[in-house]
Amino acid sequence: MSELIQAVLDSNERTDLRQFASELRKRDQRYLLRNDILTAFSDYCNTYDRSEDFRQQSHLSKLIYYVQEIILEQESLCLIIRPKIANEQAYWVFEDLTIEPMTPQDLLDLRDRFVNRHHPQEGDVLEIDFEPFYDYSPAIRDSKNIGKGVDYLNRFMSSKLFQDPTQWLEALYKFLSLHRHNGTQLLINGRIQSQQQLSSQIKRAINFVSRYDTNEPYNKFRFELQELGFEPGWGNTAGRVRETLDMLDSLIDSPDHQALETFISRIPMIFRVVLLSPHGWFGQEGVLGRPDTGGQVVYVLDQVRSIEQQLQEEISLAGLDVQSAYPKVIVLTRLLPNCEDTLCNQRLEKIHATHNAWILRVPFREFNPKYTQNWISRFEIWPYLETFAIDAERELLAEFQGKPDLIIGNYSDGNLVSFLLARRLKVTQCIIAHALEKSKYLFSNLYWQDLEEQYHFSIQFTADLIAMNSANFVVSSTYQEIVGTKESVGQYESYHRFTMPELYHVVNGIDLFSPKFNVVPPGVNETVYFPYHRSEDRVPGDRDRLDKLLFTDNDPAAIFGTLDDPNKRPLFSMARLDRIKNLTGLAECFGKSEALQEQCNLILIAGKLRTEDSTDREEISEIEKLYHIIDQYNLQGKIRWLGVRLPKTDSGEVYRVIADRQGIFVQPALFEAFGLTILEAMISGLPTFGTRFGGPLEIIQDKHNGFYINPTHHEDMAEVILDFLSKCEHKPDYWKEISQRGIDRVYSTYTWKIHATKLLSLSKIYGFWNYTSQENREDMLRYIEMLFHLLYKPMAKSLLEKHMQA
Repeated sequence: MSELIQAVLDSNERTDLRQFASELRKRDQRYLLRNDILTAFSDYCNTYDRSEDFRQQSHLSKLIYYVQEIILEQESLCLIIRPKIANEQAYWVFEDLTIEPMTPQDLLDLRDRFVNRHHPQEGDVLEIDFEPFYDYSPAIRDSKNIGKGVDYLNRFMSSKLFQDPTQWLEALYKFLSLHRHNGTQLLINGRIQSQQQLSSQIKRAINFVSRYDTNEPYNKFRFELQELGFEPGWGNTAGRVRETLDMLDSLIDSPDHQALETFISRIPMIFRVVLLSPHGWFGQEGVLGRPDTGGQVVYVLDQVRSIEQQLQEEISLAGLDVQSAYPKVIVLTRLLPNCEDTLCNQRLEKIHATHNAWILRVPFREFNPKYTQNWISRFEIWPYLETFAIDAERELLAEFQGKPDLIIGNYSDGNLVSFLLARRLKVTQCIIAHALEKSKYLFSNLYWQDLEEQYHFSIQFTADLIAMNSANFVVSSTYQEIVGTKESVGQYESYHRFTMPELYHVVNGIDLFSPKFNVVPPGVNETVYFPYHRSEDRVPGDRDRLDKLLFTDNDPAAIFGTLDDPNKRPLFSMARLDRIKNLTGLAECFGKSEALQEQCNLILIAGKLRTEDSTDREEISEIEKLYHIIDQYNLQGKIRWLGVRLPKTDSGEVYRVIADRQGIFVQPALFEAFGLTILEAMISGLPTFGTRFGGPLEIIQDKHNGFYINPTHHEDMAEVILDFLSKCEHKPDYWKEISQRGIDRVYSTYTWKIHATKLLSLSKIYGFWNYTSQENREDMLRYIEMLFHLLYKPMAKSLLEKHMQA
C-alpha cells in the first residue's frame, strides 16, 4: 500500500491529495469512517470538477477506496488503510506531504488522544498481545481460507504424520487408547501395546473381517475382533468395520488430510455435550420475544435436536448399540426464581422431540435477591458467572455421571463460562459468538467510559478476548463474521487491534489466521418452517386463526392498528424491538414512501405495545419511537403492530399466511450477524429483503433469490422494494420465481443436518489436535488466566458492589 501512496506523491495528484486534506479540515468531523471518506471524496470531485476517469481510475481514488478511517490532528492526518482482508496499515501524512508509517502503539495512542484520554505523564497503559502464544499452531497464509480452519489443520497434521511418523503415530495410538464409554474400553484394548503392534494387528483384522458379508452385524464377530485387540467402535457391520480399519491402515502407510478427517470423524469420542446460554429466559414456552432471548433460544434448541440426532446416528454406525450407548445433551442456563409465567424456575426440563436432551437450570448465588431472583440483562450479568460456573460444574457432573466430552458456548456470557468449565474439566471448548456487541455499537471501545454505566463494555470485551483465545475452535455462521468484506471489517477482526482508553491497549487480540476459525452456518427447523404451498402439512384452523390475527382481529391488549384495506400486499417483519433490529427504521421508510403505502400494508410482530410492560431500556425507547413515527407519518389504517409472543409453530405458519397473500419479508437490521429470520422467511416461500450489513450478504444472492437493502438509506430501501413490486405487476410469475429460488437456496445449504454433521466432525478433529498440542498451549492458557484474575474479576467485583447497593 505504501507504493500506492508513493504513486500519488510522485504524480500531479499530489496537489489533489493536499487539497482533499484541506477540504477535510473544513468539515466538522475529525474522525471519518469509510462511508464519510467516500462521501467527502465525492464532494471534493464535484467541487473541483474532476473527471469521471479521475474519480474511478486515478491513484488517489484507488487509495481512497482502501482507506478505512481518517483521523485529523492539527498539523497532520492519519490514514488507516485496509489493503486487503485481515490486514491493517496506518500512516502519518504531514502538511508537507511527507509520509511515515505508524506502529500499532502510535495508532492506539492517537485514538486515545482523540477522546482526550491519553496521559503519557502517568505512564504506559497495559498492552495485551496474544501473538507470541500462537506459535504452537500452524497459520493460514491466504485470507480467503480463513474460516476453513479444519481443512488447513488436517493438512498440517497429515504432513506431520508423513514427516515425523514415529512421534505422530505414537500420539495417534495413545489417543485411540484413551476412549471409553461408561467405564468400558472402546477401539483398542491391552492386547495392542504399541503403535507398531497396532499397525500389524490392523492388517490381521482387515483380513479377518473380509471373510464376512458386508452387511453382517458386528455382534456376530465382535469377540474374535477383541482377541485381535479391537473393542467396539469400529462399525456396526463387517463392511463398516473394514472401511474404518482400511482408513487407519492407509493413514499409517501414506498420510492424507482427507483420510485423516474422515477417520477421526468416525471415532466415537463424543457422547455428552453441554451447550451454554446462561443469562436467562431460556425455555420452550413463553420466552420468545423476551429481552435478549428470542433468536438464541430458537437457535440453541434446534441445534440441540440436530446434535442429539446426529450423535445417535454416529453411535449406531460405530456399532455401540452393543454397549447400550446413547448420547445426552444438556443446555445449561440460569434458574430464574421470579420466572413470571414461564418454566424457567424448574431445575430440569426435557427438550421436546428429543430422547435424552435437557435444559438444566442453575441459580445465581443470592448476592442481592433484588437482582439474582429476577432476569438480569446481558449487560449486567458479569459478576455472577464465575460462581455460576463453579455451581454448574457440580450439577453437570451429577447429571452426566461424569465429565462432558464437548462444551459449546453461546454469546459472550456463555463463551466465558465455557472457558471456565473447559479449563477445570479439561475438555474440548467451542464458542459461537452469534453477535459481538463491539461491532454493533459504533466506537463502543473508544467511548467505553461514557457507555460504561449502561453497557459495561470494559468487562464484556475482556470476556470476549478471554473466550476467543481460550477456545479450541470457533464456529461462525459466515465468513464475514470473522473478517468482513473488502469494504468492511469483520466482527472478530475488530478485536485484533483496539484501545480501551485508560484501561488497556490490545496490540494483537486474536490471530485471524489461526486454524481455529470455521464457518458452519446454522439450519432452519424444517418441521416448523416449510414452503407455503405444502398445504398437506398445514393445519387449516391455524391458518385461519393467524390470518385473522395478522389482518382483522381487534384486540387492543395485543394489537395496535386497524387496516383500511386488509387486501393490500403485506410488507412483513418480525423481530424484537431494539435499536439494532431497526424495525422503527422500516416503519420510517414506509412512512416516507407514499408509493409503498399505496401498494402495501406494514405488518410488524415486535415485542410489547406499552412501555410500562417492559424493563429493557432499549425496548422502551423503540416503543416510544415507533408510536412517534406512526403519528408523524399518519400511518393509522396502514400498519398493524402485534405485541405478541408466538409459539414456535405459529411463527412458522405466520410466514406462510403472509406468503398466501403474496407478501414480502423485510429484515432491516442495522447489523445482522447471520439472520435466522431470513432463512425462516425464505424457506416459507417469502421473497426476502435483507440488510446488506452482515450475514444476509452470504445467504441471499442479490436479485436472484432475494434482495439486499441498505437500512440507513430509507429512499433507496423503498426503491428496491418498489422495483420488485413493479416487476411483479408486469410479470405475473415473478413473485413465484423469487419465492422458489429462496426455498431452493435454504434446502441446498442451510439445514441442521449439515450443521450438526460438520460441528461434530470439528469437535473430534480439534479434540485430537488439542490432545497432541496441549503442552504447547499451556502458556497461552496461563496468560488468559492472568487476564481473567487481574482484569476481569476486579471489574466484575466492582459491578457486583453496585448491584449490592441497588
